[in-house]
Amino acid sequence: MKRLKLAILISGRGSNMEALLEAATDPSYPAEPVLVASNRPDAKGLETAASAGIATASVDHKLYGKDRESFERALNAALEKAGTEIIALAGFMRVLTPWFVTRWEGRMINIHPSLLPKYKGLHTHQRAIEAGDAEGGCSVHWVSTGVDEGKVIAQARVPILPGDTEDSLAARVLVEEHKLYPRALAMACEQILAD
Repeated sequence: MKRLKLAILISGRGSNMEALLEAATDPSYPAEPVLVASNRPDAKGLETAASAGIATASVDHKLYGKDRESFERALNAALEKAGTEIIALAGFMRVLTPWFVTRWEGRMINIHPSLLPKYKGLHTHQRAIEAGDAEGGCSVHWVSTGVDEGKVIAQARVPILPGDTEDSLAARVLVEEHKLYPRALAMACEQILAD
C-alpha cells in the first residue's frame, strides 16, 4: 500500500502533530511523516518530533520581516527536499499567501477549532459561547486561499455546558481534535491516492 509522504507544520507544542505521528506508527496508515517544520525555532513540538525520529526544520518567519512569500519559499524548499506529498497544518499560526496555497492546492489540510463555516479565524470557543450555541467542535478542511474557507473533510461536535469558559470548552474540543485529525488525514490521503 502506498503511503503519502507527510509534512506537518507547527508553531507550538504540537499536540495534534503528536496524534498524527502516533497514528502513522501503524504501517497500514496512508501517511508517512517525513518532516515536521515550524516557523518558530523554539517550538516545543520540534523536540517531540526529533525524539520520535522524524526530521525537523525551522524556518524563522521573523528573519523575513513582512516578506511573507520569501519566508514561504524557504519553507517550500524544505518541504520539497523532504519529498513532501501532503501537508497537515497543526497549530501553524501563519496565514499563508495565495502563492503557497496554490502551490499545495489539494494536498494541504488544516484543523480548526470550530464547526466551520461558523467562527473562522481566532477566539472560536469564546465566540461560540457568547453566541449561545449548544455545541462547539472542530473541523478538518482542505486549505484554500480564504482563511478557514476550504471544503470540510470531517468534523467532531462537543456540547457546550452551562458554566463553560473558553478554556474549559477548548480543553474538551482538543480531546476530540486528537481523534478527528488522524481520521481526517487518512480520508484526505485516500482521496489523493484515488485521483
